[in-house]
Amino acid sequence: TDDAHIFVRPDQIGVEIEALLGEVTEAYDWFGLRPRLTFGTRPDKALGDPAAWERAESLIREALERSGVDYRVKEKDGAFYAPKIDIQIEDALGREWQTATIQVDLVMLPERFDLTYVDENGEEQRPVAIHRAIYGSLERFIGVLTEHFAGAFPFWCAPVQAVVVPIADRHIEAATELAEVLRSRSIRVEVDESSNRMQNKIRLAQEQKVPYMLVLGDREIEARTAAPRTRAGEQQPPQDWDGLADRLKAEADARRPD
Repeated sequence: TDDAHIFVRPDQIGVEIEALLGEVTEAYDWFGLRPRLTFGTRPDKALGDPAAWERAESLIREALERSGVDYRVKEKDGAFYAPKIDIQIEDALGREWQTATIQVDLVMLPERFDLTYVDENGEEQRPVAIHRAIYGSLERFIGVLTEHFAGAFPFWCAPVQAVVVPIADRHIEAATELAEVLRSRSIRVEVDESSNRMQNKIRLAQEQKVPYMLVLGDREIEARTAAPRTRAGEQQPPQDWDGLADRLKAEADARRPD
């Protein structure tokens, strides 16, 4: 998991929660996912000072409102040691998965490890521990993404972003050279050096949901160009190798969900 613990003064809870909500929103926007947030408040058997719970819940509510995110309150659904924000997402099949969580630990870590800090008056105070996971279990999140996109991942996170398809064996050397140009821009690319026919190579790449296929023959090599073909079958105009590599890098850096 991508767990982390952040230690803050009690008065810093709101600012830190707001920053974490921004991280969650950005992280899920990369995949085009719209998380659903629930705010769990103090349960009946909660540990710790009720006044501290009330202050923490008030700061969390204010952070949620300032962030402008949609959320609903689940009364008494917090952990016994922490008010919490849980994040759920819905996959392409309509199933809901809990992924992220933000918990404001008022008791467990600070008390168990006897954590203190020295305030501006030189006095020892007890901090608050904010436990957060943006994606939660990474294995589960990758599984959800795989089903959600049915394997057709957005370009920026596709395991293989492009396949170079040499028409004949004599084109393999140039195909390898083009692949190196793309790799110099951090594009994940493979060269299909198999003995399959060109159409079979293209069909295989489409079945594997590779975003771009780059066919190379005599004409393309002579002009040092490549015409990208998308996995949806769209044929794009030819482009010189360096220009194509720069365009694909910009597309990857943009992290668009489509």
